[in-house]
Amino acid sequence: MKPSDLAKPFVHSYPSYVPGRPIEDVARDMGLDPSGIIKLASNENPFGPSPMAVEAGKRALEQGQLYPDGGCYALRNRLARFHGLAPEQFVIGNGSNEVIELLGHVFLGPGDEVVMGKPEFVVYSLVAVLFGAKAVEVPLVGHRNDLSALARAVTPRTKLVIVATPNNPTGTANSPEELASFIRSLPGTAICVVDEAYSDFAGAPPDIRPLIREGRNVIGLRTFSKVYGLASLRVGYGYASAELATLLDRVRQPFNVNAIAQAAAIAALDDTGFSRRCVAETRSGLRRLEKGFADLGLEFVPSEANFILVRVGDGDRVFDALQRRGVIVRPVRSYGMPEWVRVTVGTPEQNERLLRELAAVVR
Repeated sequence: MKPSDLAKPFVHSYPSYVPGRPIEDVARDMGLDPSGIIKLASNENPFGPSPMAVEAGKRALEQGQLYPDGGCYALRNRLARFHGLAPEQFVIGNGSNEVIELLGHVFLGPGDEVVMGKPEFVVYSLVAVLFGAKAVEVPLVGHRNDLSALARAVTPRTKLVIVATPNNPTGTANSPEELASFIRSLPGTAICVVDEAYSDFAGAPPDIRPLIREGRNVIGLRTFSKVYGLASLRVGYGYASAELATLLDRVRQPFNVNAIAQAAAIAALDDTGFSRRCVAETRSGLRRLEKGFADLGLEFVPSEANFILVRVGDGDRVFDALQRRGVIVRPVRSYGMPEWVRVTVGTPEQNERLLRELAAVVR
């Protein structure tokens, strides 16, 4: 028999995650000079990685012959001081995506349900399908998570309820007060997963620590990919009660986070000047893009993340036309928004170029 005959049936129809296109691919396909291409597609940090993180990573690489600390002891202790929690309340992942998968390993099986918004980060539904669970998608209202509708969608079969705030791909956020009220309303049979990947950019970021202390079934997810600029190192974490974190840690692969990533993440938390500058520059860039889109007569969704949705008519056409001009953005047809593209906030120079090229394309 062929391997495909032996595979689980769902694998043949399992959808693939499609990331933003790499600069090298676009350069090769379009015959462009890579140095002249800007990528504003994957919500990466245009200001690069934290300088302190880079130096710490270099030092860690000098011990590259050794396995990393499988328990991430130093990173968990640094995160404990950062959040005012205990080290045993953290689980470290190969990106926060892995923590989502760990939740699936622990809580999901055939017949279970995962309640989430629509559109929302596609990995949530991919993980549900991976474990044979059903993704219950609740439409956003005004591009924001409708927390009341999410609560009504919860049934005795619901194991996870996922709320991203700010939400990807819309960039909108729920207030900390309404989020806390929502979590307190959930039955104890469901775990609430609060994805805070973009919370550093939000004007009023969520704070679920009081809810954790109350004993609520809730976990927050964070990443070092965005404000700290460490996307290539793949390091993120979840924080929750010690009981919940320990359950996730039981199913985590040994040495899942490499030593370079651990060292860089610790240093990045100390590089507060860099992170503050990135947040300030991003908020300034958002204001510039919003004004530029308004000047072009284009509808946009006000964002609290490091990206923004803009309505351009035919998202696929504009995506392709911008690519040919050396600007990579993200079409969002796969999220059910074919008239929109998602644009990562870049440097001031990149933002100005995006607006010039977009003006030429939409006209």
